[in-house]
Amino acid sequence: MSVSNSDLDTKYQHLLQNLAELESAVIALSGGVDSALLAYAAHQALGERAIAMTADSPSLPRRELAEARRLAQKIGIRHIVFNSHEMENPRYTANPLERCYFCKVETFTEIERMAQEQGYKAICYGENLDDNSDFRPGSNAAREFGVCSPLKEARLGKQEIRQLAQRFDLPVWDKPASACLSSRFPYGAEITIEKLSQVEEAEDYLWELGFQQYRVRHHDTIARIEIAEDEMGDLLKHAQSIVERFRQLGFKYIALDLAGYRRGSLNEPAISTGLIPFAVIDQKL
Repeated sequence: MSVSNSDLDTKYQHLLQNLAELESAVIALSGGVDSALLAYAAHQALGERAIAMTADSPSLPRRELAEARRLAQKIGIRHIVFNSHEMENPRYTANPLERCYFCKVETFTEIERMAQEQGYKAICYGENLDDNSDFRPGSNAAREFGVCSPLKEARLGKQEIRQLAQRFDLPVWDKPASACLSSRFPYGAEITIEKLSQVEEAEDYLWELGFQQYRVRHHDTIARIEIAEDEMGDLLKHAQSIVERFRQLGFKYIALDLAGYRRGSLNEPAISTGLIPFAVIDQKL
């Protein structure tokens, strides 16, 4: 459901005001629609006193890194890409429930260091109002580092962010929700650079075939494909080539999940046993 222009204008002006009051800010830019709108608004509100930073690691798909670079160039905001080293942390690679927390600690530690060196007062990231309903341990790290959530503070939800991004001609306004490659592994399954590469190449192949909303979940020798229900039929038409390509990547078995794409589907076992107290497990963004 779209939001009225007057309500959207009010919220956007609130966002600009909040950013201007920060005086200077670093925007954590991932390449998704939330951080893209935030970077655009920060550039509007702060000009040269806003900078975007992107953490690069094996868990970030190369397509997402390229998207972040293109967005920064289109917006006109200065952009720094730095190497993130969460893969060197065994607490991260063990893939516990709080994996995202360790990643965000690594990211915000480096951003905080560069922000202090370059004289930026605030750090902001793209958490929005709808994120309250999802399991996001990385938000705990954001609170510990005092990272701002201007979109959330302006009461902007995902649909409103997409509307604004479309208004400002940001090419990712209708981009499907994304997440780091480490989210493709069941909790407790060790994450390695080789496995991350395996997933990325598998998902790149589906992208090359023209699919839009999907995940390749890594279950050791099994690749479990989640795809939007309206794309399942087309996927089956490419079954032979997908099997061939995925086996080249090292998977023995390639399965299609008939439940379709679900955001955070690997949270489902933890939810059913009470390890995750709340989450929206069938939200389709």
